[in-house]
Amino acid sequence: MSQHSGPGQQGPEKMPSGTRAASLSRRGFLSALGMGAGAAAGGSALAGRALAAGPDPNIVPVPEWSKMLGAGVNVNPYGKPSMFEKDVVRREVEWLTASRESSVSFTPLYALDGVITPNGLCFVRHHGGEAEIDPDKYRLMIHGLVDKPLVFTLEDIKRMPGRVNRAYFLECAANSGMEWRGAQLNGCQFTHGMIHNVFYTGIPLKTLLDMAGVQAKGKWVLAEGADAAVMTRSIPLEKAMKDCLVAFAMNGEALRPEQGYPVRLVVPGWEGNMWVKWLRRLKVGDEPWQQREETSKYTDLLADGRSRRFTFVMDAKSVVTSPSPQAPLKHKGPNVISGIAWSGRGTIKRVDVSLDGGRNWTTARIEGPAMPMAMTRFYLDFDWAGDELMVQSRAMDDTGYVQPTKNELRAVRGTNSIYHNNGIQTWLVRSNGETENVEVG
Repeated sequence: MSQHSGPGQQGPEKMPSGTRAASLSRRGFLSALGMGAGAAAGGSALAGRALAAGPDPNIVPVPEWSKMLGAGVNVNPYGKPSMFEKDVVRREVEWLTASRESSVSFTPLYALDGVITPNGLCFVRHHGGEAEIDPDKYRLMIHGLVDKPLVFTLEDIKRMPGRVNRAYFLECAANSGMEWRGAQLNGCQFTHGMIHNVFYTGIPLKTLLDMAGVQAKGKWVLAEGADAAVMTRSIPLEKAMKDCLVAFAMNGEALRPEQGYPVRLVVPGWEGNMWVKWLRRLKVGDEPWQQREETSKYTDLLADGRSRRFTFVMDAKSVVTSPSPQAPLKHKGPNVISGIAWSGRGTIKRVDVSLDGGRNWTTARIEGPAMPMAMTRFYLDFDWAGDELMVQSRAMDDTGYVQPTKNELRAVRGTNSIYHNNGIQTWLVRSNGETENVEVG
């Protein structure tokens, strides 16, 4: 791990008074639920007798849904979540932008688990509204400093050899942007919800560029979208040839219209504004084009008035999704802290969790795949006695980078920016379980 001072140093592995982090045993869990050692030891025999005798209808009545036939197959030709999950949806913050055509809706991170974001819950950011493109009329052009300008149909792209599937996170550079000057929005859906993580299916961008033949002078690629904003970004040729994809599917199905149907660009680990949706044109040039989205926008204004440009990489970051303001603690005793971590520089190798505002840290358990430039899930099992907690998480990646505190970040960057805020998030859990966004250095 990094030798940086501050967040890179490990404190003693202690927890606040009244709180115990441990891998809870089955016996301990049953005891915490009010079932003693005898119940744990004799659980199998009791279960056997209960099954033999049948359930007591006075204790566990037969529910209504077990007394009638349910809906048949194909009632919903495209599957939908249970009606009891109707509140797990993307949400807006209406005052963020002037119109919905140039706005954002946020992924409900607090209600999700694992590492793959369902297609219908992936956050959406538009600059000129959603383009609705007929796939039969779709065309992708490659030109500029190439030996042979080319135009591809969607079917051309789909039948190319070398198709790949890759899981990557996509994070808007403005994710957490409202928190630069202090706690603003109450819920990880709103503080961190401009991110999703899916499997993309497509063709390496290098394949198309090689077919066109990039000339020796070619150093940059201009990606342009077909939306009303004509979104355009300059991408270094080295990145374009390394790992960028021209994708037509996500999580096994065609891209959703709001995610760039029928084709989008995938730029792993780099800010989401560069992942041009509704991709229609790629132009090879010898220098960046200085487009609106890389001059007046998507630059970082420093305290001394200078601006950082081309800050492509999304640095290591994490957030506890539960408990959080939209997912408060409801029960004392055994509980699970759950969260996500990611890094545009590589693979998450470790996540630490603090329950006392960063004074003491305990290493969390990474569960499921930990892949480069992809979301990683972490858990920490703990006992809660009803005391107040200051919950934080701190991510570290395989390059040695350690997620900074907000004060460490501000010392370098100031507070003028709205982009690339990867400071440590703090949730205050009150004694009744209610949780809120607070500011701790």
